[in-house]
This record gives sequence, structure tokens and C-alpha cells, in this order.
Amino acid sequence: MKRFSRILFYLRTQKRNILLYFIFNILSIVFSLVSLAMLAPFLQMLFGREQLIKVQPVFSFTADGMLNTLKYYLSRLISEYGDLYALGAICITIVLSIFFKNLFSYLSYRVLAPMRNYVMTKLRSDLYAKILELPIGFFTEQRKGDIISRMSNDANEVEWSVMSTLEGLIREPLTILIILTTLVLISPTLSLFLLVLLPLTGFIIGRVSRSLKKQSGAAQAEMGTLMSILDETLTGLRVIKAFNAEKIIGNKFFSTNNKLNHIRNRMNFRRDLASPMSEFLGVLVLSCILWFGGRLVLQNQAALEAGSFITYIVFFTQIINPAKSLSTAFYNAQRGSAAIQRIEEILSAPATITDKPDAREITSFNSSIEFRNVTFAYQDVTILKNINLKIEKGKTIALVGSSGAGKSTLADLVPRFHDVSEGELLIDGINIREYSLHSVRNLMGIVTQEPILFNDSIAANIALGISDATTAQIEHAASVANALNFIQQKEEGFETNIGDRGSKLSGGERQRVTIARAVLKNPPILILDEATSSLDTESERLVQDAINNMMQNRTSIVIAHRLSTIRHADEIVVLQKGEIAERGSHDELLALNGIYKKLVDMQEVK
Repeated sequence: MKRFSRILFYLRTQKRNILLYFIFNILSIVFSLVSLAMLAPFLQMLFGREQLIKVQPVFSFTADGMLNTLKYYLSRLISEYGDLYALGAICITIVLSIFFKNLFSYLSYRVLAPMRNYVMTKLRSDLYAKILELPIGFFTEQRKGDIISRMSNDANEVEWSVMSTLEGLIREPLTILIILTTLVLISPTLSLFLLVLLPLTGFIIGRVSRSLKKQSGAAQAEMGTLMSILDETLTGLRVIKAFNAEKIIGNKFFSTNNKLNHIRNRMNFRRDLASPMSEFLGVLVLSCILWFGGRLVLQNQAALEAGSFITYIVFFTQIINPAKSLSTAFYNAQRGSAAIQRIEEILSAPATITDKPDAREITSFNSSIEFRNVTFAYQDVTILKNINLKIEKGKTIALVGSSGAGKSTLADLVPRFHDVSEGELLIDGINIREYSLHSVRNLMGIVTQEPILFNDSIAANIALGISDATTAQIEHAASVANALNFIQQKEEGFETNIGDRGSKLSGGERQRVTIARAVLKNPPILILDEATSSLDTESERLVQDAINNMMQNRTSIVIAHRLSTIRHADEIVVLQKGEIAERGSHDELLALNGIYKKLVDMQEVK
């Protein structure tokens, strides 16, 4: 039950509906039993196989006491109104019983459906909220396709394997319990024999289903891999075709898909075994009861009449279908528990980048950003070591170095995408951890090398995170970013949908939209991952002009790939293996004739 604790946690607000669900199910089961209880003994009486009861018996809450009372009233109907009238009364009673049984069964579904949908809505919402909350570092170790698979396939597995069988996991045990109680009232001796056989059948079903959770977990992991391959294929389709790699990538997908098929076949073989096996075991138990109970009746070894024995058998047959449904629900729950476990891995992942309880708000940037003896390590690998750097307000600092030197990691510490492992990162002389995340990031605008855009209108992408932006403000930001002309040439202007990841725009247009987004935010601190390195000459000039416009009167941290773009930076910091190797202006670093000079010479040779 522990594995379903989150579902039970969500259901804590549904106490009224849960109570109604139980009440409706109990009433449905009771009316079902009433229709069965009347059939065998009363038809025997009606057709003359049993003597009419003329003296009203003393009523008692026993099987015989309730049965004899009902027989007495039926006897009066037969005596006073005749056989046809009594037969009609029995038929009407059975019809009414079945009507109320199905009415309450429907009402139980009406109560269950909103509860089931509520739980799934909460689960998906919490999962998405957790994804937004987790630090960026968490996702560097995860396949994007696997995260999507947990959000879609695993959530669907929970819905269909657990929530859709919730009825079976509640209603069927309730049905079995009520029928067993009735059977005990009819014949305690036979029921004692029954209570020995039923746990044995349950043990057999449990043994067969034990491996389902492991197999289901393996199937969900393979589905995550499959989604990752699909995501990579859609993202890199142009490269796949250019290098004639369709067969290689296809074989990778087909191999995983076939492995998933094999695992799911094995799962389905075990799941599909549940219903026939439980039916066979149920009939086996029924045959044992027929033999044992019939022996008692024939040899008069117990106070069990033939009519009561027939009623007992009729009632017991009503256990077989609920038992089949319960075993199927149990098998499905085993499958769903693996999906819940995969979802729980995300929901229970620690959010390491959080606000302190008494975090203060920072509303303006006044003096400097300072790295004081900063070291950053990730999974026991030191990426930055003993960084000391002060960035004064209004200055432009450029970070250069070879790939893997730690440039992007150093920049990512400023908006707290990561937290430092040792040392301090200060803004205006106060440790950045003292401020709230929202207020720190509100001071910053980020333009990445790869333009990050969303499948929405141009206006919505520019105004990302600013709900009250006016049309005039959006147009001004686009103008500063050299984007206004091409936007106005679009048929729908700012309301033009740019497609998935901005696929309907050129590279230069996408980058200028991201710059317009940063301009609209109007932050005092800019973090720029060289935005022109992958553009053609004309687009590069337009984008670089837009960047220059945006950087005016702002503090800027520029990750430089093309060194020609940072010649006029106030300070250039050269990183090597996570440490500051050189620092100074462009001319000063050239005069050192060191690492920076070599980097410049290599680019000039190119």
C-alpha cells in the first residue's frame, strides 16, 4: 500500500465522495443479493415443492430467521391472492431489486469518475510543477525523452492500470466480504471449509503476479529510451539524412521497439492469465463445496436443508466474477506500481536551489557582482576552482577560453542555475543566497547561443514572463533588437505563429526575437552567450548591432566565442581548466603573449 501513498494522499480531500462510493456499492450489492435470495426457495414454494407457512415465525437476524419471515409473507400472498399474483409479486420484486442494484452501481460510477480524474489531474500538475522547480543540473543527467515518457506514458499507465481498477480494488473486496458474511450466516460449517480454500487460491494468484512490477518497470524504461530516440530523430533529422544515417538510427529505434514488444508480451501473458486462472480456481473451490456440502445434506450430518444449500451455492457463484475482476485489478495495480515508482523518482527529487525561509527581495542592482574564492563541483568533478572576480556596475566582462574551460558554468552561477560548492557569490556585497530566486532572476536578461523560442506568436515570445506588456513596449523592444522590419513584413505581424522552436523563422530572425525579449525585460544585468557565432554575415551584423544597443548602460557578462566581438570589453577573463589564467583588456592580454594571444592568432588564421 506504501507505493500508492501519493494517490491516497490526493484522495484525502475526497472523503465525502469516498463515503458515498462505499454506500452506493453496499446498496448495489445488497439489492443484487435480494434478487438472488428470493429466487430458489420461493419458486419451490410457489410450485408446490414446499409447504406454505401459515404461522408467523419469530423474526431474527439469522439466515433461517429472515428466510422464514419472507416465506411467511409469500405464503400469505399465495393463500389470499393466488399463485399468479404471488408470481407477479416475485417478478416485480426481482425487477425492482435489479433496478436499484444498477441505479446504485451507476451512482457509484458517477462518484468515482470525478475522483479518478481529480487524482490524475493533481498528479500531472504536481509532476509538471516539480519539473519547473528542479534545478537545471538535474536534467543534465536525464534523457529528455525519458522525462516526457514519465509525464505521458507513465502517467497514462497509472491512470489505466491503477485508477481505472480502483473500482475493482474497492468494490470487489466489498462484494466478496458481504457475500462471505451472508454465507457464514447460512452455514458456518461450510464457510469454515471455504475460508481455508480462498486464502490458498489468493496465494497462488499472488505468486504468479509477483514479477509484473519488475517487468512493467523495464517496459517503462524502454519506452523512455524510445521517446528519447524519437526526440533526437526529430531534432536532428537534417543531419541524419545528410549523413545517410537513416539505417543506423532506424536500427537503434527498431531494436529498442522490439525489446519493448518482448517485455510487453511477457507482461500481457501473465496479466491475461489472471482471469481464467481465478475462474478455474473459483470453480475448483465450488466443486469442493458441492461435494462437502452435498455430503452433509445427504447424510444429515448438519442442520443444512436442501433449499439453504442451493441458496448457499447460488450466492457462492456470485463470488467468482468479483474474484476474477479483483485478480485482474491486482495484476494491473502491480503494473501501475512500477509507473508510480518512476514518477515518484521525479516528485521526490530534492530541489537543491531553493529560497531561504527569510529570503529578502532585491529590487535594484547598485554596485557589483563578486565571486569570492568560488569553487563549483558537480558529481565529484571540480569545474571551477578558486575564482575571484569582481564585476562593477555598468562594466562589460568577457569570458573566453577553450571548450570545457568553465565559461558557461561561471555565467550560470549568477542567476543561480547552480549554487557554488565553496566560497561566496555576492551581489551588492550580500550573498546571493540571501535573496529570493525570483528577485535575483528579475534583475537579469539572458540571450543564449541557441535561440530558445516557444510555439506561440512573436509577441508572446517577446513578452515571455511579462504579463502586462503593452503593444507599444513590445514594438519598441523589437525595434531596439533590429527585429521590427522583418516582423512587420509578416502577414500577421506580431501575432504570427513561429512554429516549434521558432522553425518558421531564419536563424538571425530567431536570435533577434530573443534579444527583443531581453530588451523588453529591461534588466540591469545581461548574460550573453555569444549570439552571433552561428549566423551568416548579414544576420551577424544585424544581431551584433542589436546586442550593442541592448548593452548600453548595462552590466554585461559575455561568453565570447568570436574574440573580435569583445575587443572593447572593460575586462577579458581567460579561463583554463576551471581557473582564471589571464585577465585584462584586449591590448593588455595581447601584450602578455599568452593564452589569449594564441586564441586570437588561431581565429585570425582561420
